[in-house]
Amino acid sequence: MTQVHLWLRAETKPNEMRTGLTPSACKILKQNNFRITVERCEQRIFKDSEYEALGLELVEKGSWRTAPASAYVIALKELPENDFSPLVHAHIMFAHCYKNQDGWDKVLQRFVDGKGLLLDLEFLALNNRRVAAFGYYAGFAGSAVGLDVWAHQILFPNTVYPKINPFGSEDDLATYIKQRLEAAKAKVGRLPSVMVMGALGRCGSGACDFAVKAGLPAENIIRWDMEETKKGGPFPEILQSDIFVNCIYLSKPIPPFFTKEMLDNQERRLSVVADVSCDATNPHNPIPIYFGATTFDKPLIRVETKTKPEVDVIAIDHLPSLLPREASERFCEDLLPTLLQLQDRKASSVWNDAEALYEEKCKLLP
Repeated sequence: MTQVHLWLRAETKPNEMRTGLTPSACKILKQNNFRITVERCEQRIFKDSEYEALGLELVEKGSWRTAPASAYVIALKELPENDFSPLVHAHIMFAHCYKNQDGWDKVLQRFVDGKGLLLDLEFLALNNRRVAAFGYYAGFAGSAVGLDVWAHQILFPNTVYPKINPFGSEDDLATYIKQRLEAAKAKVGRLPSVMVMGALGRCGSGACDFAVKAGLPAENIIRWDMEETKKGGPFPEILQSDIFVNCIYLSKPIPPFFTKEMLDNQERRLSVVADVSCDATNPHNPIPIYFGATTFDKPLIRVETKTKPEVDVIAIDHLPSLLPREASERFCEDLLPTLLQLQDRKASSVWNDAEALYEEKCKLLP
């Protein structure tokens, strides 16, 4: 059997501290005769020394371009920006180019030009269920940031919300948010209400779990899913919550959940939108009040409205990086069985389906 070579690419997205291969996953892969090359990376939550301790080969950041042609280049987020050179390797990553996102065609064209292959992590599925996803921690973190922004609006009105830094653990994050909410409650006499859209999925479960962990009573957490939305949007009910956390998986065009004009309603309470789904450049974004993602450095987009309060949108597309170690460990634990199938990729329905989807999407190139 040919030895599988995985090349862990260093992440280049600012503030992306997660990784596609944790040291614990690498240990098991090595035990199964995988060759693993790890690019040095200062921003990764796991230190280079943790990989070196396993006897893995470490190389300089960005050297994946000259990796052996047979290597699988694995990472989480997109390739470095402003590079349109052909891609000759098989890449395992979240490419964000299969749902007509802005620039999708340029991304795919690079693979076609280099005769490479995209095996998109978002679409690795077995029996119509993703084999690994960051959804739970995305919802968990999105709920946390949404609650924190609400508290900031009350405690420090008319001031810029600061840069977000990662937390060492779930408990550290929950303790901090509880303190912020208690301070806000002391000022306005109440805790916020949170509506979670897609509450029954992985992402929505994470959002609801954090709201509970932060001390919100059950009646303050409004859980909506397919049953509540079967009539189709818009949904004016959303405007009656302080915080809206969007956790749906957008697979086809749907009516908007609400519109910018609806925000001018005099009775609106909504002041924070945590768009965890973050279809920020998708033409079918069901929250058409903003365009473009936000970042940990600049977390908010302010939506100007005719009535108060103004609305702040969080649209960070890598929210699980708020808890990079825990999120990476859970993701890699779920992904590991599928990575082991690379030893006989043609016999794996997960990898075969991913390759077929890539070829299908390439046919849509102009």
